[in-house]
Amino acid sequence: MNVYDSARMADVLAPVGYAVSDQVDGADMVILNTCHIREKAAEKVYSELGRLRNLKAVREQEGGQMILAVAGCVAQAEGEEILRRAPYVDMVFGPQTYHRLPEMVVRASRAAGAVLDIDFPAESKFDHLPSHVQQVGHTELANKSAFLTIQEGCDKFCTFCVVPYTRGAEFSRPVEEVLREAQRLAEDGVSEITLLGQNVNCYHGSATEGSEWGLGRLIEAVADISGVERIRYTTSYPAYVDDALIAAHRDVPKLMPYLHLPVQSGSDRILQAMNRQHGAKDYRGLVARLRGARPDIALSSDFIVGFPGETEIDFHETLTLVEDIEFAQAYSFKYSPRPGTPAALLENQVDEDIKVERLARLQEVLNRQQLVFNENCVGKALPVLLDRKGREPGQLVGRSPYMQAVHTEGSDDLLGTIVNLMVTDGYANSLRAEAILDQSGQTISTQTNSERVCA
Repeated sequence: MNVYDSARMADVLAPVGYAVSDQVDGADMVILNTCHIREKAAEKVYSELGRLRNLKAVREQEGGQMILAVAGCVAQAEGEEILRRAPYVDMVFGPQTYHRLPEMVVRASRAAGAVLDIDFPAESKFDHLPSHVQQVGHTELANKSAFLTIQEGCDKFCTFCVVPYTRGAEFSRPVEEVLREAQRLAEDGVSEITLLGQNVNCYHGSATEGSEWGLGRLIEAVADISGVERIRYTTSYPAYVDDALIAAHRDVPKLMPYLHLPVQSGSDRILQAMNRQHGAKDYRGLVARLRGARPDIALSSDFIVGFPGETEIDFHETLTLVEDIEFAQAYSFKYSPRPGTPAALLENQVDEDIKVERLARLQEVLNRQQLVFNENCVGKALPVLLDRKGREPGQLVGRSPYMQAVHTEGSDDLLGTIVNLMVTDGYANSLRAEAILDQSGQTISTQTNSERVCA
């Protein structure tokens, strides 16, 4: 979502004369768009600000100006603290206010002191954004794969999470607004759209006929847009995966067979302490329904180890769930207390050494499962959207339907196309593949993804 937000900031700033630069040196403005989900991410902000302070000073010594801004969730949560620790910062604004950037820039340029804008405005930022959508910083061919925010904020209040405090209450964009943006993306050459939301499957957008659409119906409508060949969505909340969304996985060929479905823990006791609205049995049942609808679906998840009060028995239940489900990918972290969240105030914090040891054990299992999944794709054909050049000459890289990075050799004219590739090697974090050729020796490309090839 920060990639999407960064692109929209560029849209907002373009009419007042700013263009995106890939160089920090010499920039007139530098915006750090930040994440507050873990302590390490937040601390990196202050480290980066220290480096930028020197560049800002050099620019001013040369008679120029560099506006330095901090945006996003760290700005929302720590606005006053940022200005205290880094008083040279010119603008601090949260994720709900970047539509006001032109006004903030004017105020900052007048050297009237730092601009702090971290409220939750009554108006929706989406109602005040330019109609053109840039795709900045995603890939070298960013116009082939794009993010589209459809839902923002969270009302779930998991006890470990800062999102409700930094992104605000749940909000779903109207259906027609989402479809217009998807249509513009397709007209600009985008073939893969990822629908975004903090709880994306809680989407309940109002439609012109007065009805309310869920994510499943929205996916069907996006799939009908000419030029859109692939659809993904993230991040899902397990308790809100409904029948319509499961049916979309069964019935919409353009919806990729990959789902990020965070479970966080396999222990019902810990899930209750986290204020999650599902239990381990619920999660297993949901996975069974999804696999019944789409047998080749690949699952990814999030795990937190060392949540306050987690015992060895609780952790063992997480390992058991992982062994039962078998994930194609996963993200796992030690519990990181976030200021202002209920879990940070609990007294039964787990020792750091125990968290480190448990995380290592969990990641050993998850890494093994990911390797097995990748190795099982060897000898099978996958349609791959080649979206960037690799590190080696003649190497191209893309994404499979299952979100695996796929490396192959080919000419640059294949960039931006969906190519049928035969997987020759499976590694821990990627695949290697060779192009499938027709009788004339030409690479076979495809513009559909209806074939279910890697069950």
